[in-house]
Amino acid sequence: MRLWLTSDLSLGSSSPSKSGKGPGKTPASKPKVKTTPETPKEAQTYLTQVVNKGRFQKAGDTLTVHAGDTLELRCKGNPVEWAVPAYLEEDDEGRLRTVQHERYRTLFLANSTAADTGEFTCYPMYCEDKDCRKQYDKGVKVFIFFSDPQELFVPSADYYEVIQLRTSWPTVLPCQVTSPLAKVTLHQEFPPVEVKVDGREISFDVKKGFTIHRPKQYHAGSLYCVASLGNLRQSSTKYMLIYVNYPAAPPSPAIQASSDTVAVGQNLQVTCTVIGKQDVVVDFTWEYPGQKIGRPLYTQDSVQTVQVDGQNRQRTQTILLVDEVREVDQGTYTCTAQNLEGSRSASTSVKVQQSARTNTKPKKP
Repeated sequence: MRLWLTSDLSLGSSSPSKSGKGPGKTPASKPKVKTTPETPKEAQTYLTQVVNKGRFQKAGDTLTVHAGDTLELRCKGNPVEWAVPAYLEEDDEGRLRTVQHERYRTLFLANSTAADTGEFTCYPMYCEDKDCRKQYDKGVKVFIFFSDPQELFVPSADYYEVIQLRTSWPTVLPCQVTSPLAKVTLHQEFPPVEVKVDGREISFDVKKGFTIHRPKQYHAGSLYCVASLGNLRQSSTKYMLIYVNYPAAPPSPAIQASSDTVAVGQNLQVTCTVIGKQDVVVDFTWEYPGQKIGRPLYTQDSVQTVQVDGQNRQRTQTILLVDEVREVDQGTYTCTAQNLEGSRSASTSVKVQQSARTNTKPKKP
């Protein structure tokens, strides 16, 4: 089976435009005039399948190939690069190879299997001298199903796959089928029930699997997919979904010192506070002037539920304790708060003054 991927993409140089001549006009030599280059039209990219010698069939963004057949794809352009499913990127059997020709690059895949199912992309390259990079916005993509009468799901080496459910982040259960004609349903293991797929809370895409758009705690558990085609019915890998209350953004710490000015010998407290969603872990780190001389770090940490605008929120707090302040403790105190989404810092400055009770001797000249 041969698949031809053709594109109007041109690289390196553009073909000269043809200018029409109006009736009754005699061509004459004209001086060259610099013009502002027009934005090129969108390249028309299309995919055709070679059914038999001399016969072509236009295809859409998906193709179905029988497992075991040899796949041949051509992408117009020089140079161009192919991107293939992760499984094929690790091919060490010599089944996959690409060849760059004068006007196109060919991808060959021999002895195809159901595991090869996935997205194949051809990228035109933009080159300056020997430095080339992919033009991702001009990539030509096709999703290919390698149908196997004995394998309705893309094979997996794992019996269980652990997936984290992140708050407010879509989660995909990648139960990828090898045929777009397979009917796929989602099931919960305990208790054994079919999960409702309404297209809003949970949706299905034959090229990706099931997507839980806004995960909640009740989505956690052991789930699996069931595919049916003809008289064949198979179950997928089981997915262990663990709910983690991910924050929507990095924390925003607020920092405050017990006093902006402290006398030598007094105690100092610098408090760093984060108000955010409940059950979100926040870690703190400190930078303080005493680090320069190896002054040890003493902190008091706490997590409490507080009311903010009528809603339960979590207050995570750390207090840096500096006993018997010395001159070396003068300077900037920085608190960095970090959660699973990132980190942010806040700083404050503290000035140290000589105590009135301290006997100071004039310096010798």
